Amino acid sequence: MIEGGALVKNGHIQQQLNQQVPDASDWLALSLLPRLGAGRLKQWHHERRAWPQQWLEALSVPQRHYFLYLRHPQGHGQVLQPMLDWCTAESSRALLHPDHPAWPALLNELPDPPLVLWAWGNLACLEQPAIAIVGSRHPSSAGRHHAQAFARALAEAGSCIVSGMALGIDAQAHEGALSAEGATIAVVGSGLDHTYPRQHRSLQQRILNAGGLLLSEHPPATEARPAFFPRRNRIITGLSRGVLVVEAALRSGSLISARLALEQNRDVFALPGALEASLSAGCHALIRQGATLVTTPTDIIEELGGPWRASSIQGAENRPACREGGERQRAGHDPQAQRWLVLLRDGAVSLDELVLRSGCSVSDTLNALLALELAGQVVMCGNGWTLSAPSSESGAQTR
Repeated sequence: MIEGGALVKNGHIQQQLNQQVPDASDWLALSLLPRLGAGRLKQWHHERRAWPQQWLEALSVPQRHYFLYLRHPQGHGQVLQPMLDWCTAESSRALLHPDHPAWPALLNELPDPPLVLWAWGNLACLEQPAIAIVGSRHPSSAGRHHAQAFARALAEAGSCIVSGMALGIDAQAHEGALSAEGATIAVVGSGLDHTYPRQHRSLQQRILNAGGLLLSEHPPATEARPAFFPRRNRIITGLSRGVLVVEAALRSGSLISARLALEQNRDVFALPGALEASLSAGCHALIRQGATLVTTPTDIIEELGGPWRASSIQGAENRPACREGGERQRAGHDPQAQRWLVLLRDGAVSLDELVLRSGCSVSDTLNALLALELAGQVVMCGNGWTLSAPSSESGAQTR
């Protein structure tokens, strides 16, 4: 291992470190140092301490020695280069760091931002205003519907949907963004070359193919570990202007995300649910603690304002109903809309029953219900979907 004192003495390393700011290899090496707090490095960076002298002097002796080893040709070749090779293997991969032009500025507001982020996909996603959508890994059918419906509407309004590509609500959030052909970012708790969970390999590929982005603070070849996911949540909320919790039990990772969001001065939104439902207990607790209760995507857009404008989802009130002949038709002008109203005129009907009666796919059924829900014609209840009061009147006239 290369020995080093307060200043870099190895000529080869000194030449590499003569730049005024750390480069990608420097940030990567710093991120691998044990027991080095991101908060300290953030402070040094913003204080514009002289690189490398003042930075290295502030490290402990073991940290300084290991950093110098990593920046020596031997350590660089054995440790750093295999990781960097993963980035250079494809043009869509990158190693982001605080001096990278694509580094998300919002992450600088975190008390403990990641030192680096491994990226795979479309970095332009980081330029869009983002909303995080989180919730249970074992949601109800209503939760799956709402996660996808809200993500779709918010994506169509110009928001990037951020989530963790986990089972349940996370996956539905990404699906909603993809169905709207919108931007989505998946922040994962493993190296980007390890898909977790494995059954989401197809979802991961579709996110990449659709111009989405995968992010991780863990280098390639890192397998998922339970301890990584709570830390991953701070990045999901840190990238976002607001966080929507769809369903969550009283003790869940989603409530950790909500707490992080509040600490990061982000807006927190929560969907209410049935009083007896355990998956609604966490959302109700958040609402009691000051989270904004929302029932439609417009509630979020109006609350945030700025880039999100209610007018940008006016067209979302006419979502596609069941597609026939390969053509999408809008619910407000489509005779298929009346078909759904007829199916619901006798009371609440579950999603499974609607799929069976309509002969449509689950995805198309959800799209149709979303269109009618946003148009104020149907509402969701404990047993499924039913006509809202205005739609009931119109439905009565058609019977």
